[in-house]
Amino acid sequence: MQKVNLSTVSEFVFVGLSDAPEIRLLLFVLFLLIYLATVAGNITLLTAISTDSHLHCPMYFFLGNLSLLDLLCPTITIPKMLGALLLEHKEVSFSGCLFQHFSLIAVVGTEIYLLTVMAYDRYVAVCHPLRYPSIMSTKLCAQLAASTWATGLLNSLLHTSLVFTLSFCGPNKIQQYYCDIPPMLALSCSSSHSRELVILVVAGVTGSSACVVTVVSYIYILLEILARNSPGIWHKAFSTCGSHLTVVCLFYGTTICTYVCPSFTYSPHWGRVVSMLYGMLTPLLNPIIYSLRNKEVKCALKRVISQVRRAL
Repeated sequence: MQKVNLSTVSEFVFVGLSDAPEIRLLLFVLFLLIYLATVAGNITLLTAISTDSHLHCPMYFFLGNLSLLDLLCPTITIPKMLGALLLEHKEVSFSGCLFQHFSLIAVVGTEIYLLTVMAYDRYVAVCHPLRYPSIMSTKLCAQLAASTWATGLLNSLLHTSLVFTLSFCGPNKIQQYYCDIPPMLALSCSSSHSRELVILVVAGVTGSSACVVTVVSYIYILLEILARNSPGIWHKAFSTCGSHLTVVCLFYGTTICTYVCPSFTYSPHWGRVVSMLYGMLTPLLNPIIYSLRNKEVKCALKRVISQVRRAL
């Protein structure tokens, strides 16, 4: 096995941001507003789910986990990016880059599994409404949520160990605003083909299996709707599944474009655009999507806002 050297490069430099002062200030303000809106939206949704008894059911339990992930995802990357834009501090230590990489991949992996679990939850709700409380018990929901987090951490541990045991002997400039898999593989000065193949296989199997479960769940939902053929069934099903389906399409489309591709096809410019879609806009849009399409969430948010007003 090829001997690796972890101490050759002690820090990395982010070069995925503009060097023009006027552009940097504009980007700082824009990304700061996006980050604050994301944090406010997901914290508000988490507060509504935890405090409103009408939302204490499996669907909103999983939605609360999704909001927590959407809160963590930009928090891992955006503060460092804001510091680079405002203070021009673009350096990150090797250990800091490793930790950021591990945390981000863990969050992304966990969200993939969580969205799959939410698809199964919607299948049970539509196809087995009378048995839904007994099937989606509190114990099962807790086990499913814990499994998604544990699997996401294990998946991230595998990917991080494969990437950061490569040799990095220069250059140390990351063509991105955070430590991600494709730009890190591009910086390696040792052969990464075998590890890249493992990463692609694991990502492909993980993504395809999660996608298959989601698609099969919605096929059964569609068949159940067609079999019932009752008035208003389409509207009821869409109100039940529409938000989740929209989030799934948005998340899967951006993550597949980022991770399920070989490193020689990696484009720094395209990588930054796509990563901003799933790393910044998706966490911002998810609470908005669920709030706009769900009457119960909207009512709960109104109650939370009214309570805050009374407290003030």
